[in-house]
Amino acid sequence: MRMCELKAREVINICSGKRLGRIVDVEIDPCSGAVESVIIPGPGRICGFLGTDCEYVIPFGCIRTIGPDTVIVEIQEEKFLQKF
Repeated sequence: MRMCELKAREVINICSGKRLGRIVDVEIDPCSGAVESVIIPGPGRICGFLGTDCEYVIPFGCIRTIGPDTVIVEIQEEKFLQKF
């Protein structure tokens, strides 16, 4: 699978049923070349507007299924939401 194919998919949390967004970046282990985690922008600051000041960094091990249109993850959202 290519990176651009992975970025086109919507990410859904199986625990809450919530749509988290689309993958914008991935972290790759430089030694092995394996994907370590996927990065998704967090919720917007005011009603989804004005950008975001956080992001979800989801380890690849938390991905349950990669389908043709969606990526299903199993996470506790507050645990993987990181502010920058």
